[in-house]
Amino acid sequence: MEYEVFSQRQQRLKGEIPDVYQYETIPQELRVQVIHIWNDVFRTISFQSSSKIEFSHAHDAYKTIHNELCREYGRFSLDDGSNFYSTESDDAYYNSEAKLDIDLVIDYFLQIDKTEMTIDVIEVSFRYIDQEVRNNHDNNFDPRISPDEAIDQLNRRFHQHRVGYQYESGQIMKVDSQFIHSEVVKPALVFLSDPLYKGANQEFLNAHEHYRNDRYKECLNDCLKAFESCLKIICLKNGWSYSEKDTANRLIDIVSDYDLIDSYMKSHFTSLISTLRTGVPTVRNRLSGHGQGPDEITVPEYIAAYILHLTASNILLLAKADKDMK
Repeated sequence: MEYEVFSQRQQRLKGEIPDVYQYETIPQELRVQVIHIWNDVFRTISFQSSSKIEFSHAHDAYKTIHNELCREYGRFSLDDGSNFYSTESDDAYYNSEAKLDIDLVIDYFLQIDKTEMTIDVIEVSFRYIDQEVRNNHDNNFDPRISPDEAIDQLNRRFHQHRVGYQYESGQIMKVDSQFIHSEVVKPALVFLSDPLYKGANQEFLNAHEHYRNDRYKECLNDCLKAFESCLKIICLKNGWSYSEKDTANRLIDIVSDYDLIDSYMKSHFTSLISTLRTGVPTVRNRLSGHGQGPDEITVPEYIAAYILHLTASNILLLAKADKDMK
């Protein structure tokens, strides 16, 4: 069971916990707490025993995480060492190899000073928990906590340290407001998890990935793609005629003509439809959709955040309206 210890409660009551998120550093305390979550899931144990079966699953997990990171970074080892293996007996060989994989990942995670690469380790490890541990039906894992509990603990630790990231839908996302994320972004992701919306889901996740990595122009482009894809899928589901070349404005006209939003409430949604027309498409077109001319166009972070959240709100609105038509 997760709870706040006395010192944490006192910090909160005294107002010593900051109200805003930061993205520049991953505190050492948070890293250690992440490792505790890994231990609960992978059942990492002492290596005093010579029985390789006791920690084989922890070894498999850390080896997979280690190899995936090395592959992406173009390295053979996270410490750039070249001697991976021991020449000892079979059991001792397995133990030394397993211990090396586990130690490499943990040592690297504790020592790396680049925030982006620290987040990489968290993302790769929790994607492994979310997918491999969750989908393993042969009882190869005997975790102390479930994948959902592990992810909940991670996100709670992010929030505890006011680090503006969350794990959602297979990746680490940048969070500006816990309220907006829980009330708008997360429900939109749940809606997009329907296989029918696979393309729109990937575009929306790409937008978040660009936003987390400060690629704000690319973020706007994928926001518009996700928004348009949702409109097209709703048209397809309902048998409403549209063209693959239709823009967001044209698609909004189509869903409005078919009373996606109840006709008796249309007058109340005039400003909303206007926002849909001019929000995501117009900002994206003006800032990143066309040639920028002689002067380089810089998309501010706050604009990208606004459009990302506006896109999530629009998708959620369309999803609920479509559901209510059934």
